[in-house]
Amino acid sequence: MIISRTPLRASFCGGGTDIDWFSHTEENGGKVVSLAIDKYIHVLVNKRFDDRVRVSYSSLELVDNFEELKHELVREAMRVTGVTSGVEITTIADIPSRGTGLGSSSTVTVGLLNALHKFAGHDASPDQLAEEACSIEIDILGQPIGRQDQYAAAFGGANSISFNSQGVNVESITVPCESKIREEFTLVFTGLSRSASEVLKETPEDSYDKLSRLRRIRSQADVAEEYLNSCNLDELGILIGEAWNEKRGISASVSGAEIDSLHEEIMSMGASGAKLLGAGGGGFFLVHGEPSLQEKLKLLKAKNRIIPLGMDTKGSTIIFEG
Repeated sequence: MIISRTPLRASFCGGGTDIDWFSHTEENGGKVVSLAIDKYIHVLVNKRFDDRVRVSYSSLELVDNFEELKHELVREAMRVTGVTSGVEITTIADIPSRGTGLGSSSTVTVGLLNALHKFAGHDASPDQLAEEACSIEIDILGQPIGRQDQYAAAFGGANSISFNSQGVNVESITVPCESKIREEFTLVFTGLSRSASEVLKETPEDSYDKLSRLRRIRSQADVAEEYLNSCNLDELGILIGEAWNEKRGISASVSGAEIDSLHEEIMSMGASGAKLLGAGGGGFFLVHGEPSLQEKLKLLKAKNRIIPLGMDTKGSTIIFEG
């Protein structure tokens, strides 16, 4: 049996600039500053007695041929790794894995590739895992998503990730104030979920206003990197609030009345800044404030579960082989 553990991620600034149509055409490319968090998706791969393929996730599939699988990410990861028969695959998520804004689909893909490569007797580097995950999701399945999630999941830690027509570059950020991040940053669930692909499909790519906003968001990523490097978390908190204002101006589907109402309630509790993670439409808010804010956030509705922002430093790893 092989078990991989792969982290989800929270993006501080730059989200949306990692999409190819932007990063491959802009002079400075795209850039995202993000943090792999200590919430994970585990993938278990075990040999079967027969040659069939059994996949267990929110649904259960048992097929004679892997090509029959409805779970596209599993099917294509099997194809890439050459593990195409005689296996049972199970995915287990710490947080529901759809529409959270935490990069869950890409985390699943990276974790699948890592576990299946190991099952086949191969070790895969973070670069390989991220590149193969991007190829599956973007090139093969045609999803209108960016490339930040795959690299954050594969590498772990805090990173400044740059994107251009030449490829992707990951620069690790050493964060000396990890405990302060956990005390001052909080994830707040909206109680809503929506596929990133659905939101991104609704956004026109030729909008001049959208392009202008994305350029400002790209500039904010440079500033976020400086703040994270220097542990200037107060200014980083304000900056993510500014990033949210830019983001929700891109498309009407990014926010909504319920999300705006929750944002106002969070800010009224004393937050210095808050932004919705991922493409929008639901999922988690990333919230910054004084450590005392976390106690106040517990007064939100039961569905608005809160999670302190803890950091993962290892990226996708094999935690069991036997």
